[in-house]
Amino acid sequence: MTFTAFLNAFIFLQTTTTTTTETQSLLDSFLGNTISSMVMFFVLVFLSIAAVYIIIERYLTLTRAGQVDHNFMNSIRASVESGNLQAAKALCQSVDSPMARMVEKGLDRIGKPLDDINKAIENVGNLELLKLERNLSTLASISGLGPMFGLLGTVLGLILSFQDMSTATNVTPQVLSGGIYQALTSTAMGLIVSIVAMAGYNVLVSNLDKVVYKMEYTALQFMDLLQEPTR
Repeated sequence: MTFTAFLNAFIFLQTTTTTTTETQSLLDSFLGNTISSMVMFFVLVFLSIAAVYIIIERYLTLTRAGQVDHNFMNSIRASVESGNLQAAKALCQSVDSPMARMVEKGLDRIGKPLDDINKAIENVGNLELLKLERNLSTLASISGLGPMFGLLGTVLGLILSFQDMSTATNVTPQVLSGGIYQALTSTAMGLIVSIVAMAGYNVLVSNLDKVVYKMEYTALQFMDLLQEPTR
């Protein structure tokens, strides 16, 4: 029993060592022996990290921006109709959303012409929209740069393969495998970065459109509220 246990342990350690060595060999093959291959690898890793960070950060920001109580405008209407503008402003300040800041600006302009109030609300809305769109252009750029860097890594890998062919006395599959592996892996990684960035960008744009719709609807509700006494 002791010999059998020892033999099983030896086989397990040998298998684990072989697997670890193969994994290290795959990573070494991808990194390559040149500075260019390492640069491509770290650039693609940086782009992937940046894309994931932007997607998560913007998704959380847009989700918070779109969460407004359905009774918000009803409370604003009740305060305005009762003449208690301070209560309406306090309610807007207690809500962290673009819609609340737009209404608060409109409340500050009450007493001026409706066109001036509407213009002030639009200006605040445009500023809030710029904040919500932050880093979306960067994410779109990453979705386009990913395949470009992947293609560049592919070309460099192929150049490496042909260079090895020109200097090798006997051209064997082992001579070509390193550069070709680097080329194909670089392409795959670039495409993965692009797919993640593009999918995240489309989701974020869809969420942004929903927030913009709520902002426009809130502005219309507020302007209708101000015009009700004149009807």
